Amino acid sequence: MSQSLRRLAAAWLASLVALCLAANAQAQNLTIEITRGSDQAIPIAIVPFESQGAGGLPQDVAQIVSDDLEHSGQFEPLSRSALISLPSSSKDVFYDDWKRVNARYLVVGKIEPQGSDYRIQYELMDIAGGKRMLGETVTSSASDLRASAHYISDQIFEAITGIRGAFSTRIAYVAASGSGDNARYALYVADADGYNAQQVLSSDDPILSPAWSPDGSKLAYVSFESGNSAIYVQNVATGERLRLTSFPGINGAPAWSPDGRKMAMSLSKDGQPEIYVMDLASRQLTRLTNNRAIETEPDWSPDGRSLIFTSDRSGAPQLYRMPASGGEAQRVTFTGSYNSDGRFSPDGKALFMITRDENGFHVAKQDLDTSRVTVLTDTRWDESPSVAPNGTMVIFATQQGSQGVLGAVSSDGRASFRLPSQQGDVREPAWSPYLN
Repeated sequence: MSQSLRRLAAAWLASLVALCLAANAQAQNLTIEITRGSDQAIPIAIVPFESQGAGGLPQDVAQIVSDDLEHSGQFEPLSRSALISLPSSSKDVFYDDWKRVNARYLVVGKIEPQGSDYRIQYELMDIAGGKRMLGETVTSSASDLRASAHYISDQIFEAITGIRGAFSTRIAYVAASGSGDNARYALYVADADGYNAQQVLSSDDPILSPAWSPDGSKLAYVSFESGNSAIYVQNVATGERLRLTSFPGINGAPAWSPDGRKMAMSLSKDGQPEIYVMDLASRQLTRLTNNRAIETEPDWSPDGRSLIFTSDRSGAPQLYRMPASGGEAQRVTFTGSYNSDGRFSPDGKALFMITRDENGFHVAKQDLDTSRVTVLTDTRWDESPSVAPNGTMVIFATQQGSQGVLGAVSSDGRASFRLPSQQGDVREPAWSPYLN
């Protein structure tokens, strides 16, 4: 076994050991802790929505909107104590007042019962321009108020930045409980802000590499429940699952093609781990690489025409790109001695990856036109980056003390936050596509 193979195998084993050492983790929400705010964040005032009718609301919609925008790293909501008035409609807004507290944008709204549902009216004002930018009425059930708040956040984010919001998307991740013979593993799906965590699979054996189908209805992942690694596909809503591969050796790193018809993966059934593509309708396998090095961690370009993957054919893990139909692979990373886990940005113009320097393993971004590499994180043990569908944030696994946690960083590195679990380790994050 080559040194590179031993390194990659050791890294994989270390990930499994970290999961085995995790403390008890039950079904639970993740909570966001902001670790770095952007110095270019846009100041915005979000007034608590006026509540009409008797009784309190089960969710503070305006606070959820405020949290969403703050977590994006692109906005700096004013604290509620800094709000100079509490209008609920644009007709009650005096723009000069909000200019004095340096708010560039203002959000107001009201919520009233409508039968068993709620009617939410919200408006967005451009304070500097002195105009109303957006206004909409949303009907929501009590159980969907949080989802409605994320929808409102999406609309406000897009109206101001021109970029589609991703607050209504979801994340998948793996949590572990117990250790040794008592170890338990679970695959969760939660809102993008860590709330509403739902367990979709539990196992006595490790679960790795969850990957969303392009339509967000299914998850592919690696499970060891049969005694060896195998790739499964599971319907998120129904729980229905099938075992896609269980070849001898490694069955790993599943990656859906953009049209959902094929899946790239790393298999060692013929010796060394190589990149294969399976046609999901016919189950026909096509081997794309044939090299004495380890070939793993494939990811599709957004146009589906090429694949990026990790290989140690140069003596250390680096990223290579090849046509999706097979052919010669070209090395694309040359900065540093270790680059792995490449993920395309949604526009295909950049790669997010894990790079190693003297301080550890970090999330980095490489511009594909200029090859310029920007290290985005200052944490030391980052792995498994996954890009939001609008390309503005990257979620990844990292360490906080001895605990495995999820981290997120903006694509320009200016803002970051963590999503620790109250108990145990969380690993292997995967950001969903848009779901509507």
